[in-house]
Amino acid sequence: MLEKVFNVKNFGAIADGKTDSRKALLDAWTKACAWDDMGRVLIPKGTFLIGLVVLKGPCKDAIVFQVARVVKAPGLKKFHSDSWIEFKYINGLMVTGGGTFDGQGASAWRHNQCSKMKKCKLLPTSLRFMFVTDATIRSISSVNSKFFHINIVGCKNIKLRSINISAPRNSPNTDGIHIGDSSGVKIYSSVIGIGDDCISIGPGSSNITINNILCGPGHGISIGSLGKYPNEENVMGVNVRNCTITGTTNGIRIKTWQDSSILSASNFAFKNIIMDNVYNPIIIDQEYCPHASCTKLTPSRVKLSDISFTNIRGSSTSQIAVNLLCSKGVPCQNVQLKNINLVYNGLGGHTTSSCSNIRGTSSDLQSPPSCL
Repeated sequence: MLEKVFNVKNFGAIADGKTDSRKALLDAWTKACAWDDMGRVLIPKGTFLIGLVVLKGPCKDAIVFQVARVVKAPGLKKFHSDSWIEFKYINGLMVTGGGTFDGQGASAWRHNQCSKMKKCKLLPTSLRFMFVTDATIRSISSVNSKFFHINIVGCKNIKLRSINISAPRNSPNTDGIHIGDSSGVKIYSSVIGIGDDCISIGPGSSNITINNILCGPGHGISIGSLGKYPNEENVMGVNVRNCTITGTTNGIRIKTWQDSSILSASNFAFKNIIMDNVYNPIIIDQEYCPHASCTKLTPSRVKLSDISFTNIRGSSTSQIAVNLLCSKGVPCQNVQLKNINLVYNGLGGHTTSSCSNIRGTSSDLQSPPSCL
């Protein structure tokens, strides 16, 4: 048997950017998933409107989802869930084609209340991968998502390469790539500029590699927030290297909720990172709570340990370039600063560092002077 192409136009899809081609996509997917060899779902050149859709496996063999030009999301009124295009229960998936997923989020962002309220209605994530194994996502673009651009949940062995993600810097919660309860995720050679975290790593994540990312605007690369909900799983093994972070509110950040649930987060390595006009280049925040109603009942109970920052250089738009605020309840353990060179990009003064409730060491160049 040979690979077979299932072109959505042969199933009734219309490339006018107005007619919902959801059913045509579902029909093409169903046929490709049932094909005895590799099936390829093709959304050819043109602009296609696709309503919310769940593309399920398991499939008989590996499957390719190829977008050649533009896929657009409908308006917010057409959604009854928090996903736009969802891939689920698939082993051996490739998403590729050089095309663009346009979430058309600008009209929806004003309905986002999550920055103000703990309990809020989530807007749709553009691309969600749930319980997907051995997948490659490459050579695609995502623009103007209503909420997260790409969400990886419960997945194993996922590679993301040559991804371009963009939204305005004031677009709320438009995280580029958010990972949760997943292992073996590799993200590399991609450009992300949005209104929230370029990449965020949530509870239950392990063995995560991030390499050669251009990040900005946005909120930087974050582990967390952690500890918001009961029974969250531990986070272990995150390697971030060879990245350039430009014009963001944070550079490398670890954030845990105050009054959190109990879990641990460990074995993080940040190496060879360039900061260009970043407000908080290196930050651990264990008093994270963006809502006005926070009560600070107890210190965070997320235990952070075995964290290294190596060869971090560039410019800070705040004087506190290294801010390590750990928990009074469970102080950070074995934090290492090595060869840090961050200059203040403001009028007068120099960068400084601040440490609270932390045990660690520093070596080689330390600018600002280390507080460890």
